[in-house]
Order: sequence, then C-alpha cells, then structure tokens
Amino acid sequence: MTTSTKLVPAPVVDETVRLLTEHYVFAEIADELAGLLQRRLAEGAYDVDDAEELARLVTADLQSVNGDRHLRLKHHVDQVPPKRGAATLDAMRREFDTSLGGVPRLELLDGGVAVVELAPMLFPLEWAAEPLGAALTLASRAEALIVDLRANRGGDPDTVAFVCSYLLDERTHLNTMHWRRDERSEQSWSLPHVPGARFGGSKPLYVLSGESTFSAAEELAYDLQQLGRAVVVGERTRGGAHPCQGWTVHPHLEATIPVGRAVNPVSGTNWEGTGVQPDVPCAAADSLARAHASALARLAG
Repeated sequence: MTTSTKLVPAPVVDETVRLLTEHYVFAEIADELAGLLQRRLAEGAYDVDDAEELARLVTADLQSVNGDRHLRLKHHVDQVPPKRGAATLDAMRREFDTSLGGVPRLELLDGGVAVVELAPMLFPLEWAAEPLGAALTLASRAEALIVDLRANRGGDPDTVAFVCSYLLDERTHLNTMHWRRDERSEQSWSLPHVPGARFGGSKPLYVLSGESTFSAAEELAYDLQQLGRAVVVGERTRGGAHPCQGWTVHPHLEATIPVGRAVNPVSGTNWEGTGVQPDVPCAAADSLARAHASALARLAG
C-alpha cells in the first residue's frame, strides 16, 4: 500500500488485484478480472499520474466482465484513513450529520397520506435508529404512507430490516446473504419489537424509486415488493445486490469489493443487474403524484 499522496499506479493495482482475488464473492470472476488488470497494467493502460483518472480506468475494467456496480476503485478528494471501511464511514458520517440522520423530509399530504423521504443513504443502524424510529413513529398515524427512495444510494442491510419492521405486523424473513468467507449464509428478519409505534402491515404503502436508487435502498423496495406489502412507483433502479467492503489502497483511493450476494426468500433471486422493476412505471419526477393519487383512490374505495 502506498504511504504518500504521490500516485504510483503499479502498487495500487497490485493491491486491488490481491484484495479482489481474496475477497470477491465470485471467485472465478475474480481470477478473470485479476488477469485482466495485470495485463492492462503491463500494457501501460494505467500509466497516469492522476488518482481520479486511475480510479476511472480501473473501475471500467473491473465492471467490464459482469457489470457489478459495487466493484470499484473509488476516488476520494479528501485523504482517507487506512483502516478497512474507514473511507466510506467518514464520508457517510458527514452526510448523516447534514441530512437529519437520513430523514430529510416528513410531510403529511391531503387525505391523511404521509411521505417519509429516506436519503441520501440508509445509514448504519447505530447512528440511524433514533431518527428513523422517530420519523416512522410519527408516520404510523397516517392513513397511507409513501416511502421516497428516489435519492437513496444504499447503506446498511440491518437498517433495511429496521425500516421494514415498522411496515409489517409480524416477524418476517426478508433476505438471505450468502458470504464468500467460510461459505456461510446469514438470514435477515424484521424485528419482533420496535421503538415507538408501527405503521403496520395492512394500510396502503408505496415506495418511490428512481434510476439513482441503489444497493440497500433497492433491497428495501424489493423486499417489500416481493412480500406483496408495497407498490413500487417510478423508474427501474440501478441494479446492485452485492454487499461490499472497502479497503484503502492509496491515500485517495478505495477498492470496494462485494463479499456476498443477496437471495430473496420469495423470488429465490435478487435485483443484481436488472434493478427493481416498478409496479407502476413512470418518470421519477411524477412518482409522488402518482402514488398519492393511488393512495387516495384506495382509501376512498
């Protein structure tokens, strides 16, 4: 790993290859990508002196085989600490502090329909449980609820389960993660108890999606859709279903590598590459009005 801000591409690429080979969820694809990156390095394709440009070039190659959008060499303008995952956590913490804990909007529309916007991320549960619990408890009194994920880029699967727990009546199997390490599986369930009051599992529920909706935000939409609990309104999401970890490989570069894959207990698959397909397709800009109108019609009926 490099110890100064000066960019020397070879050790950055070599360390990325090592991490990829050791951790990427699909071992055979990892070997294929490792060979590709080593060939490209030998050919001089990465002979650049700008960290942002190297990140762009390597990311394009990393995503060239199976289109995994979580697989990246990510550039950070500010210098990032060497501890695993620290680069992502530092950036997330700044956004958490400026977004009311990931709930920038809670609004009551006409007809008793509430809107809760979750953005820009589903932050780690140890940070986000209080603001999320407060917002969802307030929304529990609404006649119908719209959860706006159009600007949500993802986050913590435990936070997905926490949010789902307010929108269901019973403890429910939401998802299963299959991890490469030790070839183990880990089920995700909604919680038997939540702080505050539940909106519950019977009142009308809508989820707004857009082309920026990604990763854990897609899981939230997909889990609720597959359970038949929510109507997804808007655009197809980006299509990233692989949880990832980040390693600092240069003071301004982080290798993010998927270490597992999600399998939904209802569909037997996930949204990787395909995105979450909305039940009511429309432009993201129109989705709130469409969901509100649908909620009012259901409540009137």
